[in-house]
Amino acid sequence: MAEATKGALALPIEDVQGRQDTRRIPINKVGIKDIRHPVRVRARNGEEQHTVATFNMYVDLPHHFKGTHMSRFVEILEGHNREITIASFKAMLREVAQRLKAASGHIEMRFPFFICKRAPVSGVESLLDYEVAFIGETQGDHTELTLEVLVPVTSLCPCSKSISEQGAHNQRSRVTIRARTGGFIWLEELIQIAEESASCELYGLLKRPDEKYVTERAYNNPKFVEDIVREVAGRLEADDRILAYSVASENFESIHNHSAYALIERDKQLAAGERHS
Repeated sequence: MAEATKGALALPIEDVQGRQDTRRIPINKVGIKDIRHPVRVRARNGEEQHTVATFNMYVDLPHHFKGTHMSRFVEILEGHNREITIASFKAMLREVAQRLKAASGHIEMRFPFFICKRAPVSGVESLLDYEVAFIGETQGDHTELTLEVLVPVTSLCPCSKSISEQGAHNQRSRVTIRARTGGFIWLEELIQIAEESASCELYGLLKRPDEKYVTERAYNNPKFVEDIVREVAGRLEADDRILAYSVASENFESIHNHSAYALIERDKQLAAGERHS
């Protein structure tokens, strides 16, 4: 029995994925989706955060190949299981295309990112979590990296404040920034831009004096959803490290059963090219 097993193992195993496909239909993206893996991310204060990321990893597939080698995606991920930085993320992106002999590669890495925040009056500290993503595309020698942050904030309606004798309606809002970068930028910088553009930022823990402060802060700083995206866009526009961006704000209305939404998208490089053409 042992000899038979050794003989079976010695036989060559066909690479089925490498068979020819005759349908002549290329595939834009093929790979693995929603695989979770522990990572370490460096924060602006120099500390490392240990977190769990969800990865989507794809390559293109030419029309003449039957399939791609799915196990290689996992092998690449296992080879980069230490600290994930922008540099190592780009290296992993290029490796995906090279190892799978693809013309293009795509990786998305999404994970919770925590910032320790100090309450504005009492100074009590607590963690607040943000949804963050690294999104990478490689095509030949060209690699693009996009950072994405989802930032919860407070918005207070200027119209409600103007027409009401007592109070004004406010709501939890979510600001989503996507930035394609040409230079290093901290995640915390994008988060700060979103928070400073809202009526007030959020905190994980507030004492009564803090609650009074944030309530009054929002009341004295009313913002429409349009105001939020325009203020964020203005900050991103002025930052030379950012080549292209989109900013969206969704306000989960407290007096309606629907959300208010606004979006601004801009490719600064494309706009500059059009000006010089």
